[in-house]
Amino acid sequence: MTDLTKPRPASPADPEPTHETPARPEAEAESPAPAEVEAGTGPESPADPEPTAAAPVEAPPVEAVAAARKSRRPLWWGIARWTAAVLVCGGVGAGTALGITGMERSEVPGLSTLSDGRWTYPELSLPALPEGSPRPFTDGNDGEVHHADLRRLLLPAPAGATVDPKLRGGWTGLDSYLEVVAEKDRAAVREHMADSTLRHVAARGWTMPDGTATRIHLLRFSSVAYAEAYRDESAGKVLSGERLPPGVEAAKVDTSTQDVKVPNLSLYSYREGEPAGPEETRWSFIQAGDTLAVITQTRKGGILAVPFQQTVALQAQLLG
Repeated sequence: MTDLTKPRPASPADPEPTHETPARPEAEAESPAPAEVEAGTGPESPADPEPTAAAPVEAPPVEAVAAARKSRRPLWWGIARWTAAVLVCGGVGAGTALGITGMERSEVPGLSTLSDGRWTYPELSLPALPEGSPRPFTDGNDGEVHHADLRRLLLPAPAGATVDPKLRGGWTGLDSYLEVVAEKDRAAVREHMADSTLRHVAARGWTMPDGTATRIHLLRFSSVAYAEAYRDESAGKVLSGERLPPGVEAAKVDTSTQDVKVPNLSLYSYREGEPAGPEETRWSFIQAGDTLAVITQTRKGGILAVPFQQTVALQAQLLG
């Protein structure tokens, strides 16, 4: 591809410009002026015949004179005109190329990349483990225990989010989690947690400029069996109208996260069924070993599928 930002190199095939002066046209040849003979004025010669008046010479047409003058323009004048035109065009092209290479893709008409709705999260990394402790799904960790600090396994808030002052990513009590459960189901959930010896709860929440509110709770149980039991009970009661978020009267399976595939994890996602309230709610259960993540999103006018799927996928990866 031709680089318009650099001058075009000379080619051996290009002819050198010549400066030869073109031959003068025949119309331009000088003719001797007609002899003017007047009686008693010219030199006398015995051999000369009687002087007679010379026939007048007709002047060349005006068009011929103009053509002759135009043809006298040297060759270098035409060459200079074409050279200037080439330089101007080349300069415009080079300027355009430099302008495009210096612009962001989104600023170039026809080349802009429209956002697909994803949020901008900080770069993610797994937290350090205590010395000698394995990760939850490696050999030697049959109990699938998360030895990392649970707070470090929480997904951070994306760019532009307003963090919930009550859910800043630290430890929290069971009451914080019960706020994302319908009031009629809170007593049953509290009893279940007491029987399953829940160990820790960590939570983070934020709200985006478009009004999407996200709440993530990580529940660590005393064993993987208790985590699975609560997952099965909660997922089994959702479609029957129990264990729903506040304000939700009916639920259906949410297929927007069906492509989220993380080994060793189980994922269940739901969305508010019809009739929906003024705010739509979507939520997911992610069970990873001894830990269960509950992600809840609400937004007036409807939850956008892309950021919900993105949030679920990233949180699942941190737990896996």
